[in-house]
Amino acid sequence: MTEKEKMESGYLFDANNDRELLGEITRCNDLCFEFNQIKPSDIEAQLPLLHQIFGEFGNRSIARAPLWVDYGYRTKVGENVFINRYCQIQDGGGVIFGDNVFVGPNCTFTTANHAMDAEQRALGYEIALPIVVGNNVWFATGCIVLPGVTIGDNSVVGAGSVVTKNVPANVLAAGVPCKVIRNITDDDRRKYPMYTENEPSSY
Repeated sequence: MTEKEKMESGYLFDANNDRELLGEITRCNDLCFEFNQIKPSDIEAQLPLLHQIFGEFGNRSIARAPLWVDYGYRTKVGENVFINRYCQIQDGGGVIFGDNVFVGPNCTFTTANHAMDAEQRALGYEIALPIVVGNNVWFATGCIVLPGVTIGDNSVVGAGSVVTKNVPANVLAAGVPCKVIRNITDDDRRKYPMYTENEPSSY
């Protein structure tokens, strides 16, 4: 079994000394570097690169530079997704973003864990576990999502959170480690005023 096959199958693998995996990471890093040099206003130049970086990149989705991704083809981005600046995605285990996902600045999604055993770690062994993000999820500034985590539809992850375990659908979760704070309810729909032609409205 190759190191790539081990990675994709959830076994300990060595990406540090494997020519195939190192080549894939270098290819994606070069594409990210190229993307990061483009003027923010030049959307026409950005989009083709984003389609080369990611395995899938949905309609109306946007990513802001700087962006760093390990493999790229292991990440699938749904439709109408917004990825803000300084996002890092270590996607050896695979990352899936559903539709209408908002990723705030300085967020990290890492599927990689180094071996806990010191001898294995010194030899370069790591393991990669998938991250799955549902639809309509918002990650506020500075979130870190760790390997093997699933985030349910419509949930909000508060700023600075370190997500070590699954987050269910329709909740506000935050903290270090991230924990569910409460359900999202209809009252949240009326939290902020919305302007109408006649007068400010709660909806």
